[in-house]
Amino acid sequence: MTGSSRPASASAASDSSGSETGAAPYRPGYEVAAERILEYVARQGMGPGDRLPTEKDLAAEVDMSRTVVREGVKILSALGRLSVEKGRGIFVAHPRNDLWSDTFSRFLPTDPSRVGELFEFRRFTEAETSGLAAARATPVQLRVIREAAQRSAEAAERDDHESFGRADAEFHQAIGEAAGNAFLSSLVDAIQRLQRQVTIVALADSAPGSLAGAAEQHLAILEAIGAGEQEQAAALMARHIDTTELQVQREIRNRIFAAPAVPAGPDGA
Repeated sequence: MTGSSRPASASAASDSSGSETGAAPYRPGYEVAAERILEYVARQGMGPGDRLPTEKDLAAEVDMSRTVVREGVKILSALGRLSVEKGRGIFVAHPRNDLWSDTFSRFLPTDPSRVGELFEFRRFTEAETSGLAAARATPVQLRVIREAAQRSAEAAERDDHESFGRADAEFHQAIGEAAGNAFLSSLVDAIQRLQRQVTIVALADSAPGSLAGAAEQHLAILEAIGAGEQEQAAALMARHIDTTELQVQREIRNRIFAAPAVPAGPDGA
């Protein structure tokens, strides 16, 4: 497959050696490889259990080096999108929850429209869980939410994106648990796993926008939940997700549409 047949979104990236080209935003090679592999799976209409080409052939399909493709496969395996079976090959992974089979198989974390759908779903679900948490959270659950919010604030002060990302996920999941509804809690867990794909593949494992601003919003949501203010908690969560979406969409568009293409690797792939 030649570079001319690639979708427009896949042509935007920095070179896989990690050196920045011009003034365009840097995209790690593994991020671009992961994106292209996901696009390949979607174009081929592949589903859970389907086997991908060999690493060498896959590198040719996505027009990148085997080394970078191998890193992309590792990332997607860690995210639960692919399954690497020694001696057998690379497969589209089976989601842990069959309800999300089609969603996980076809979700493209660098596609702004798909990401928009995810945030629309997040807003609908997590505003509801926040309101329910304000009504139902036990003292123990409230403490878990508070500790996660405080960790996010501490990480923001250090500008520690990795720690902030973990605390952020724990914060949202703790609110989902505190809602007291197993179905909603499962939805929040699935949302966070999809959100993690956006963070890893589209954002190079960094949080866009102001960490301090997001942490302040966490603390405000915590305060509303702790005070039992259901409508306020729901409204604050909706505002938090809307703010995050604007920042994420802006960063994705900057990375995808402003950066130069990644050339094929030295091994001829």
